[in-house]
Amino acid sequence: MARFCKYILLLTSAILLLPSCQEGRDAGDLWGQWRLKGSDIKYVSFSGYITLFRNTERGEVFGQFQHVNDSLFIECVSIKAVPSDTDIVENTFGFKPFENIRLKIDLLDDDNLVLSQDGKTWSFYKY
Repeated sequence: MARFCKYILLLTSAILLLPSCQEGRDAGDLWGQWRLKGSDIKYVSFSGYITLFRNTERGEVFGQFQHVNDSLFIECVSIKAVPSDTDIVENTFGFKPFENIRLKIDLLDDDNLVLSQDGKTWSFYKY
């Protein structure tokens, strides 16, 4: 009987926790990890309303994003308040300014993401 109750408890826990695994769906088509074309070290990830800029050689920076029509608004957060966080976003990726990034989404489908800002264009593919 104890063994049966154990399985029932595990099954109930799994059912209750399942919706929490779907947090990323708030990101819509942006959900997932995107690699900058032509680079093996630069990635952007979206899940829920959180974004992560990652340079495998220099570090990573978190932010919050909002996707409205063909625009992407990102507010980065420097957890340790170190200049290298700003450097990763502004110089490694070229997204400016650190606290209030506004990008135009030129293309977004299952495999490709193209962003632009002030005549600059960044192309990503789903990784």
